Amino acid sequence: MSKEILNVVEAVSNEKDIPESVIFEAIESALVSATRKKHGGNIDVRVSIDRKTGQYRTFRRWQIVPDDALDTPARQITASAAALLEPHLKIGDFIEEEIESESFGRIAVQSAKQAIMQRVRDAERAKVIEAFNARKGQLVTGIVKKVERGAIILDLGNNAEAIIPREHVIPRESVRSGDRLRGYLYDVRPEQKGPQLFVSRTMPELLIELFKLEVPEVGEGLIEILGAARDPGSRAKIAVRSRDPRIDPVGACVGMRGSRVQAVSNELNGERVDIILWDENPVHFVMKAMAPAEVVSVILDEETHSMDVVVKEENQAQAIGRLGQNVKLATRLTGWELNVMNEQEAAAKKDQETRHLVEHFKAQLGIEEELARLLVDEGFLDIEDLAYVPIEELSAIEGLDEEIIKILRARAHDVLLMRALAAEEIAEVGAQELLTLEGMDQRLATMLAERGIKTIADLADLAVDDLMELEGMDEQRAARLIMQARAPLFANAPGE
Repeated sequence: MSKEILNVVEAVSNEKDIPESVIFEAIESALVSATRKKHGGNIDVRVSIDRKTGQYRTFRRWQIVPDDALDTPARQITASAAALLEPHLKIGDFIEEEIESESFGRIAVQSAKQAIMQRVRDAERAKVIEAFNARKGQLVTGIVKKVERGAIILDLGNNAEAIIPREHVIPRESVRSGDRLRGYLYDVRPEQKGPQLFVSRTMPELLIELFKLEVPEVGEGLIEILGAARDPGSRAKIAVRSRDPRIDPVGACVGMRGSRVQAVSNELNGERVDIILWDENPVHFVMKAMAPAEVVSVILDEETHSMDVVVKEENQAQAIGRLGQNVKLATRLTGWELNVMNEQEAAAKKDQETRHLVEHFKAQLGIEEELARLLVDEGFLDIEDLAYVPIEELSAIEGLDEEIIKILRARAHDVLLMRALAAEEIAEVGAQELLTLEGMDQRLATMLAERGIKTIADLADLAVDDLMELEGMDEQRAARLIMQARAPLFANAPGE
């Protein structure tokens, strides 16, 4: 039997490339199960196999527990009783008694096989985790083993399998068993069952890794890829810059006659890739990211982290792209919310904003429209700008004399004081929650609080017409505020 054990251990270890210690432990576990079954199954057993000779011994054991904690006499012994047998042992240790060993040949074949194979599977999965943990965030290549329920199982070799979940499969990509695929290893999980390696064909990181592979300058760090955005299988944009002024980063990534970018495109089911030269100026970067559309101008709003991208009317469809694809990719690549409009729409929006600002200054400062429009034309966007701009700058504006400047400054400070008082009033009536909404200000929050509208939920119950009754409100702003207030309701709606 000793020789037979050594033969089994050697054979399984060589076949599965698993350490012999793992096979020994599996056989010990099988012998334990057989011994416990023979004795009724409720005893505690330990089997020890000599790794050199294959001989083994079997021990029944009892764990030492406090005198008042004896629950299972078949597996436990009190501390006082143990002290009579083995005085040097302490609570938690085991007292052992050697018993007759079960013959290896009498073990139920199925039980032994299951125990050994389970240990082998566990060891193989542990080897996979160890081998691929260091490769997380890198490209892996495998052979398609099967496609099931939209997911792809890849054979990576050496008993390693990876799954490309359905949501990480390129839409409409034709994949068959035996195909060779590359993917981005985005997660490695030590799961007991199911897949452990998770690969993506849709993440932007895959695009970056493919360029590192195809473009030596990227792989060597001479060219940096600072961002990527994808509509998987259709179109993508990457932003690049060179660390070496002698290297054209766009040209290097395109390659001779487009060979390098075409190789990447072919790997991604024909996905078309736009290569954008990165620019530290966000406006210039956005203008480049909107390629191939030609941008006339960009209006930046740092407060909302958005830009209005103005194009000629005949280029508007190209700038937006099919189903909004071009502007969506440019938005993701640059990190700015981009709104594409033609010159006529931009002019109309500017006129509307100008009218709103003029009315705002007229109402807040009690001045005539001509003076209010002068302030707007000179770039004043809020009362606070007027209150704190140096007097020298105001004096340089044609049409403002010393007396008018003094009046404007005084009234601006009065408005700011009233705003501070309004903020205190909002705090008193408990309407601070309203101020978290984009487009809400202290004046509007106070007016709403005075009408009993103190929370976002209260505001969500209103209609646009209800807000239009408030002074200084326009329909667009009212609709935007109500939609924000109702957003949580839509998010929690059934089916979401």
